[in-house]
Amino acid sequence: MLMQPSLLFILSGPAGSGKTTLCEALLAVYPSLSRVVTATTRPARKGESDGVDYYFLSKRTFESKIEAGEFYEYAKVHTNTYGTLKSEIRDKLEVGVDLLLNIDVQGAATFRHAAQSDPLLAGRVISVFIEPPSLEELEKRLRGRASESETTMKVRLETARMELQQAGEYDYRLPSGERADDFKRIEAIYLAEKMRQRKGAQT
Repeated sequence: MLMQPSLLFILSGPAGSGKTTLCEALLAVYPSLSRVVTATTRPARKGESDGVDYYFLSKRTFESKIEAGEFYEYAKVHTNTYGTLKSEIRDKLEVGVDLLLNIDVQGAATFRHAAQSDPLLAGRVISVFIEPPSLEELEKRLRGRASESETTMKVRLETARMELQQAGEYDYRLPSGERADDFKRIEAIYLAEKMRQRKGAQT
């Protein structure tokens, strides 16, 4: 039986869209999926472990890895930098591990672009945008968290407006509704993509 190539399954969506919950549900149900551990310059918080939650790097180390071309993508968020190491992706795809990556629209665009020239990524990158029912519903969800200041709320909603404009660039748009229904849809996408023929991808 011909082994299907492993996948890089990317989920994006505005804060409050439910993408993190979907990622956790997929990882719990499918041991074949492995979460991509990203790197950051921020200090580890209590209970976090290096190599499990993030790769915690000093700013100097992070910058040296940027210069050496060791990241697929990276971005500065407030005072810290986050990025996805090529080794974290390549080492696992090469041994047949499916990867799940929760990333913003810019990062997802970088991977889609990289897949056009990187033989290992070609045919393996599947991107899904988790789309909230409306900005009004998204605001309701965010306010329900009771963890956002009014300033942060405005920033998140404005970011969401910009992210929604990029939804058409993804392979799939998943309208978010009830959690159980959302999971059935994302599960169906994952299983269908595992069975899809990929003649151009390395196995």
